[in-house]
Amino acid sequence: MYLIVTRAFPPELGGMQSLMWGLAKEMSKNFMIKVFADYQENHKEFDKKVNFSIERVGGIKFLRKIRKAQLINEFLRENKIQGIVADHWKSLELIKTDKKKYCLIHGKEINHSKGSSLNKRLLKVLNNVEKVIANSQYTKNLAIEIGVNKNKVIVINPGVDPVKELNKKSLEKVESLLKMKTPRLITVSRFDKRKNHEKVIMALRNLKQIYPDIVYICIGYGDEEENLKKLVEELNLGSQVMFFKDISDDLKNSLIAKSDIFVMPSIIHKTSVEGFGIAYIEAAQYGLASLGGKDGGASDAIDHNKTGLICDGNNLDDIYSSLNSMVENKKYYEFGKNAKVFASKFQWEKILENYKKILY
Repeated sequence: MYLIVTRAFPPELGGMQSLMWGLAKEMSKNFMIKVFADYQENHKEFDKKVNFSIERVGGIKFLRKIRKAQLINEFLRENKIQGIVADHWKSLELIKTDKKKYCLIHGKEINHSKGSSLNKRLLKVLNNVEKVIANSQYTKNLAIEIGVNKNKVIVINPGVDPVKELNKKSLEKVESLLKMKTPRLITVSRFDKRKNHEKVIMALRNLKQIYPDIVYICIGYGDEEENLKKLVEELNLGSQVMFFKDISDDLKNSLIAKSDIFVMPSIIHKTSVEGFGIAYIEAAQYGLASLGGKDGGASDAIDHNKTGLICDGNNLDDIYSSLNSMVENKKYYEFGKNAKVFASKFQWEKILENYKKILY
């Protein structure tokens, strides 16, 4: 039996939640597993439907961490387990066992300056596990740079589930919403500084001069939402930018499928960095080319000049010229076809083969 210890798990939505759900679901086909996860409202309905045991731990953050560790330590004493897979170094900090431990790393949560108290704490955990599983080459390099033993770090990219058949009604709704608008750019992500919607909107002002029917679809929510809406108003781009949030998966997937280019030229904001970017792969499954940023792990998710382009997200001209070069010769068609093939290697059943190599 393997324990999966995670702070992020459905029914809560988000990239980390999807990652840990995908991993648990796929591991459960090959191993007996038990998940220790944080309490969520309405989790009971979700937990009933899964074929493995989930133990939820509630309470305020600090006390929850202590309580969860106590329950896990108790479980370890009373049961025979092969190892522990954790979503975050903090999930392992208070767990006392000589069983094999494996810790996933994502980028942002390890990006603390060498010698700082957080850096010392995370090194104490990561240098005492069997393997540190980085989501990209970028994250692996970052881990080694901040002091993690390089012999412990391996790269296993996150996985995706095969795409579901698109809902006919949602597709019709998208067609009536977008009508003749083309080319169609799309971003599906939180609205935060790192994702760089702001510069895409600024580039759109110039792209609109060449492509008057261009549209930019933004799906998500977050702290920057009001600022972005204000910017759209100031630049008179109300007809070019469409915001969506709290929409069904069917509508979201139909909007992606009917778009041309997935755009997320991420940057490093403070210590926040895009460790990989599963959203590029999710879009690639629908045959979309992508534009990513050079800062972070996007180059693991985008094959530059084959499935999309990597640009300097801090350089507005580079964002503009990269988008223009994909649109002017309809290069995004060719990139999109390549992207669909490229995305197939990220399906969970293939990704789990890499986990099996270290777990068996």
